[in-house]
Amino acid sequence: ERIDPGNEAYGPTDIPKVLGGVTQACGDHAEAIYEPVFDKVVRVDSATEAELVKLLENTFRAVNIGLINELAQVAHELDVNIWNAIDAAKTKPFGFMPFYPGPGLGGHCIPIDPFYLSWKASQQGIDTRFIHLADTVNREMPEHVVQRIVAQLNERGMALSTADVLVLGAAYKPNVSDTRESPAIDIIQQLEAWKATVEYHDPLVPELEVVRETHESVPLTDDRLEGADCVVIVTDHDTFDLEWIVDHSS
Repeated sequence: ERIDPGNEAYGPTDIPKVLGGVTQACGDHAEAIYEPVFDKVVRVDSATEAELVKLLENTFRAVNIGLINELAQVAHELDVNIWNAIDAAKTKPFGFMPFYPGPGLGGHCIPIDPFYLSWKASQQGIDTRFIHLADTVNREMPEHVVQRIVAQLNERGMALSTADVLVLGAAYKPNVSDTRESPAIDIIQQLEAWKATVEYHDPLVPELEVVRETHESVPLTDDRLEGADCVVIVTDHDTFDLEWIVDHSS
């Protein structure tokens, strides 16, 4: 499986399909079925090898996202704009691929698949340290977001426990409705643990369950933005007018 939900540039049939059969005959039959559907079929030697391709792709992303999330925290402490640094670094025509920081990892692939690989490696007596380190960094990002909120409110003489916080975006990535493993859930949970008043808005997620409690998406209006002590953009859906949000937020 190679899909990118919400990506209009690459649909399921545009992405090369990696295929490996349990036997040669299995692979031949599967290839005959897939070739009329997909633009390109990439044949590998076995089903196990095909599976490793999938795990390699998602582990590669998880580790590199963990790296850039860690560097984003370093850049913040150095008072450097991490986005500018990435834009400058990606002008190098070789040896660099841009990854971007965020509030954590979500979805049903990148936060989970690497641990299938790690479990399999452990059966061979191999400790996959990069996978576990990247997961630690990525899972700490919601807490990093909350600590940033605490600091911002403190600068304004306000405690998080008395603050009204509006979270924008509950899906794990832009322009989809999937909330599986979404960092928004962790962020809302931690904000509520600090006794903050928390509401969220997501045009694609009308309801969100956080620790067995159902939250409903609130309308996004001028008044709601102006009434919040802090507005946190967790998922940058294309429908969000960032300039309007900033103009109406304290």
